[in-house]
Amino acid sequence: ELSLSRRYVLCEVVSEDPRCRQCIEDRAVGLAVRDAIGRVHGDYGLACCSISLTVKYLNAYTGTVLLRCRKDFYRLLCSALPFVRQLESRNQRYPCSLRTLHVGGTIRTCQKFLIQYNRRQLLMLLQNCTNEEERRCIQKSLLSCSLTEEQPQSGDEEDDDGIE
Repeated sequence: ELSLSRRYVLCEVVSEDPRCRQCIEDRAVGLAVRDAIGRVHGDYGLACCSISLTVKYLNAYTGTVLLRCRKDFYRLLCSALPFVRQLESRNQRYPCSLRTLHVGGTIRTCQKFLIQYNRRQLLMLLQNCTNEEERRCIQKSLLSCSLTEEQPQSGDEEDDDGIE
């Protein structure tokens, strides 16, 4: 009997150039993670992890990524994450790595962790702002940080009122 339980792995994109985070896309993260799993665990590990591996959430300003996978295979996923070396987006390669911040059984536990983590990171991020527009964008990004079970896929919604 296969377990339908999930694990949510909260990661941070680590790069020497924090501006590269603004170019990161869900698809690029998913491909880089699958590539790392394939290199570390081969075809079998890739097949096991790929069954339900998805990027559930991505915040370009904070470099926060939430991955979902089956509970049975989350250790395979976590052990491959340090082997992500770059993300490719719009024909550009960005050297970076993924640092695991938290592993949770629900999106809610990851959200609670992320809120605390973002509070600690807020001052550091704001100190690195180069202008007011960047400062406002980062503040809005952090203040509106919420994770939902299913997010709209079209990407062009502007509704922030929580009604879908």
